Amino acid sequence: MSTTEQNTLSAYFDDVFVDGGWRPAAGPGRIEIVNPATEKVWGSVPDASEADVDAAVRAASAAFARPGWSRLAAEERAVVLRRFADELEVRGAAMAAHITAENGTPISESRSAAAHSAGILRYFAGLAGWLDAEDRRPFPGGDNYTLVRRQPIGVCALIAPWNFPLTLVMVKLAPALLAGCTVVIKPASETPVDLRVLIEAAIAAGIPAGVINLVTGSRVAGGHLVTHPLVDKVAFTGSTAAGRIIAAQCGSLLRPVTLELGGKSAAIVLPDADLDNFSSLVLRTCLRNTGQTCYNSTRILAPVALYDETVERVVREVRQAQQGDPLDPLTVFGPVVSARQRESIEGYIGIGRAEGARIATGGTPSEFDRGYYVTPTVFRDVTSSMRVAQEEIFGPVLVVLPYSDEADAVRIANDSSFGLGGAIFGTDEEHATSLAARIDSGSIGINFYGSNLAAPFGGRKDSGLGTEYGPEGVSAYLALKSVHRLGRD
Repeated sequence: MSTTEQNTLSAYFDDVFVDGGWRPAAGPGRIEIVNPATEKVWGSVPDASEADVDAAVRAASAAFARPGWSRLAAEERAVVLRRFADELEVRGAAMAAHITAENGTPISESRSAAAHSAGILRYFAGLAGWLDAEDRRPFPGGDNYTLVRRQPIGVCALIAPWNFPLTLVMVKLAPALLAGCTVVIKPASETPVDLRVLIEAAIAAGIPAGVINLVTGSRVAGGHLVTHPLVDKVAFTGSTAAGRIIAAQCGSLLRPVTLELGGKSAAIVLPDADLDNFSSLVLRTCLRNTGQTCYNSTRILAPVALYDETVERVVREVRQAQQGDPLDPLTVFGPVVSARQRESIEGYIGIGRAEGARIATGGTPSEFDRGYYVTPTVFRDVTSSMRVAQEEIFGPVLVVLPYSDEADAVRIANDSSFGLGGAIFGTDEEHATSLAARIDSGSIGINFYGSNLAAPFGGRKDSGLGTEYGPEGVSAYLALKSVHRLGRD
């Protein structure tokens, strides 16, 4: 889709998706949708009222209680999930166009969103046999045994962020559906329209009415959803600040919650690192999606002897990466999501200067006369105590810190309130793997970074609670029941 074609997108809606159909929103509130590359309003959606949220949750609760979805064998639900994957995949072009128009994600990234999300559905569908399998556990020292039942937890509130609006819904939705739960989805206010395409795919796949419900709205609507008395489980991806509020709300309600929050991950360049390999991966590992990725390794740690060369290589990669129209397949850095986000990022660049860090590249006003663009920026001569080394910036800004020895590298990597991702680059991969055990983070990549759907993904410290992906991701949507049986049968 060309820029001209995308500029014709129009998305003015006045409804929410409840109990299998679109219905007019009860409240008068509206949220405008702004294209971050053009700063033009191209649509609006309802800011769901408390009544809208209540209707969606009650529809999910009624669907859960009915004979049907929640009582099917997991293998039967898996058949529907695979149809859902097929329907989503054929809508890939429409999904990509809407995502890029909503949040400015380069089309080279957004065009894979539907296929990747279809893969998530198929992966979790493949766990149906595990979910259906009998789990029989003998009593220690006796003939009796216990059947451990894995049952769906109930109605789930799924609250997603704007940076990967489809994928970060799907890592919640797919395991919840496989488990037999029903859901209410609330996307970020910046990215509400792409999920209407998801709903189209769900309808075409034959997912029963009430199993998936969608409300759009602000944080206020999200608060109504989190605290609704009929919600049994909350899953949220977003900022640590918002996560703390949700955690407190769920804590007071004794409501299970999964929180995938912020990050300030470190990429450690070891003295024996292959710098050519590191250079080829630095944009993907450290600045994916214009730096708007929670697990990005936005702190690069380099040994003193390689510090200048590491900085030079990072600067070269950043400078030669194209910034501009997110619909151009060659664009690496698009706009950031909003004027507010641009202001925040530029504020951090000013903070870095004031703290005494030196700008190796960037730090200048954007060359674009419209759009929420931030010039990609690399700071050198950074110390771990600086705010730009401690706080999540969530934009195209990297800091490069020197370390004296391996113990110093571990100390700096762990000198953070976050613990989400990270990477270690070194020729001796066994040594790098042993070093990974000393990093206080939920996941580490050795000579690359990538999420594996089959392995748990989650953060430590301020990066969250619980995990997604893998069988552990399904377990988050299950309630366990122990049925004790006499051994004679």
